Amino acid sequence: MRIIVDAMGGDNAPQEIVKGALRAGKELGVELTLVGREEDVRACLENGESEGIEIVDAREVVTMEDDPSTATRRKKDSSMAVALRLLAEGKGDAVVSAGSTGALLTGATLTVKRIRGIRRAALSPVLPAGEHGVMLIDCGANVECTAEYLLQFAFMGSYYAKKIMGCDDPRVGLLNVGTEDTKGGELQHQAFALLREASEQGRINFVGNVEGTGVFDGAADVIVTDGFTGNVLLKTTEGVIKYLMGSLKGVFYKSGVNKLAAAVLKNDLKAMKKSMDVNEVGGTALLGISKPVIKAHGSSNAASFFAAIRQAKAFTESGIVEDIKENIEHMRIRSESEGNA
Repeated sequence: MRIIVDAMGGDNAPQEIVKGALRAGKELGVELTLVGREEDVRACLENGESEGIEIVDAREVVTMEDDPSTATRRKKDSSMAVALRLLAEGKGDAVVSAGSTGALLTGATLTVKRIRGIRRAALSPVLPAGEHGVMLIDCGANVECTAEYLLQFAFMGSYYAKKIMGCDDPRVGLLNVGTEDTKGGELQHQAFALLREASEQGRINFVGNVEGTGVFDGAADVIVTDGFTGNVLLKTTEGVIKYLMGSLKGVFYKSGVNKLAAAVLKNDLKAMKKSMDVNEVGGTALLGISKPVIKAHGSSNAASFFAAIRQAKAFTESGIVEDIKENIEHMRIRSESEGNA
């Protein structure tokens, strides 16, 4: 398996990106194509580390200041654009990038293309909750959604939860302002009906509406929502976790007795911090794209980027893309003209 790495994307590129990729090559047995300014990439390699690694020179870099909707088209020689082009041409099995989320999503859609029949690709992070985590889909790719989008998100999220997260029969919940069937606006009402119908047909396991408080209470394994609401929930979650961990640290450093208690609980505190660290997952899968594309965290260090490549490997081996292709007819709303054909 060959993983194509955007070596220039992210806050800590290329040093941490290359370091994480090299670890993945050694520990995961994947072949690597590092895309970026060749002299900068080689400067991150020590003697002998370049053996078996392909370096593809790309002179431009997509920055956070670039317009996401046009970045990869205007900067055709950027590391991100070249990496996606290599994937589309079959010169690798997956792309991992810590660069601009919007640019990567747009570039993947235009270059690698969506799976035929999928209306919109979705960002699908796994939040640190429970034994397996909980997938949030979408979390920012599609601010305005239709009920059909949400139906497709539910199917794609279910396949991912089953094959990557280890959920035998993934429970799908629709994020809403209440758990009653009648809650929400027109979008939620329409999506609820479609999801219930798919569940009655045995194609997904829809458990109904889920409130924000239920996201981390194990109410569902996959939380379906529009990108606007999902992004607010994601950023709020990250902010709350950061605040709580900072506050907890302040409590334990408040006095000598508290410091002693912290020393006793040191291992448990480390485990708790790790379980709540979104970087442990590595990145976010762009579900709906015809080949695996993983968005690593923009602030990825070597360990986080290694985890993103591990995720890309698992995604590639899972067959999720094939699952979506095989079931696309169950994920579409037929128009009246199609129904009368």
